Amino acid sequence: MEPMTHRSSYRTIPVLDQRTGTLPLPHGAGPSVQSLPGPTQTTDTLGRPLRDLRISVTDRCNFRCSYCMPKEVFDKDYAYLPHSALLSFEEITRIARQFVAHGVQKIRLTGGEPLLRKNLEALIVQLAALRTTDGAPLDITLTTNGSLLARKAVALKAAGLQRVTVSLDGLDDAVFKKMNDVEFPVSDVLEGIRAAQAAGLGPIKVNMVVKRGTNDHEIVPMARHFQGTGVVLRFIEYMDVGATNGWRMDEVLPSAQVIERLQAAMPLVALEASAPGETAQRWGYANAQGQHDPQLGEVGVISSVTQAFCADCNRARLSTEGQLYLCLFASQGYDLRTLVRGDTSHSGDAALAQAIGSIWQGRTDRYSLLRASLPNEAPSGKARRVEMSYIGG
Repeated sequence: MEPMTHRSSYRTIPVLDQRTGTLPLPHGAGPSVQSLPGPTQTTDTLGRPLRDLRISVTDRCNFRCSYCMPKEVFDKDYAYLPHSALLSFEEITRIARQFVAHGVQKIRLTGGEPLLRKNLEALIVQLAALRTTDGAPLDITLTTNGSLLARKAVALKAAGLQRVTVSLDGLDDAVFKKMNDVEFPVSDVLEGIRAAQAAGLGPIKVNMVVKRGTNDHEIVPMARHFQGTGVVLRFIEYMDVGATNGWRMDEVLPSAQVIERLQAAMPLVALEASAPGETAQRWGYANAQGQHDPQLGEVGVISSVTQAFCADCNRARLSTEGQLYLCLFASQGYDLRTLVRGDTSHSGDAALAQAIGSIWQGRTDRYSLLRASLPNEAPSGKARRVEMSYIGG
């Protein structure tokens, strides 16, 4: 399929190329479920374990954030995936089961906006029934823009969802509406966060993408707002994901400067990482004695541009139509949907498990570590990185 272009012009839509271009599946290498001797952990070429699976359940979103799904590209004429192309809930669960056999302990549902996927609670019920290789329940989470959270929080919790992460790029209505580009008010997102807390979906995290000159003046107000609420606020550097967001380095506010601004307004103390592979550097609000006060909570910074965390990245990403991506900055994925739909028997499960193991064992991805040494990408003629709206953040 040829890439589509916006009818008035200047940007190509790269997602369609990525949805059809795939890498060949490996054959005959890597462990299958049958050959795994009980609890195990599959590692890649750099010794990184497979712990975290992020599953995109839809390529649609009701926001048009400039850093993810800019309106001039994802307009009313944009061709989304047909329903028949999407993995069914049963197919997603079947794939997830094989990832769990290779060591996955956490599943995050993403999009697009995952709450736009009809009857999502049914998928959560299926995933919640899975168990890790040592028999423990999975950590099942979801990232959302919060627009539908108030009406769905109770049902999500009842289905087995444990936590939610909400994207919120500012408290000022004008700033927030400019960034979501659909005039959606802050108050409705805050209502969704309160509903999620009341339903027991916690601890809740709020992610703020910081774009210099656009919303960086909201850093301290956001920190003050969520201090002492039990919500963990995380500031994320504006990333060079995909090819449609017009990313420029001069719009990146380094996390070190974010912390400087916060420390000028309130005392903070550095905290230890909460888990291996944790992407956020944690900072606790301090009391008058200069010690972390757990009642006040914490903030985090994700330095995805200035301080790469590739060395212990343990995340795989599954797209809405069953493409497996090994890096947020990848340009091609592996087609697992063909395997899933080609053979639904036990032997098909074994082939799927073997493919997943082989793919991860051959993984070499470390884009962020290499970013500075890579040549600047031309606007055309090279493989474009996959869009964040297609595989989730």
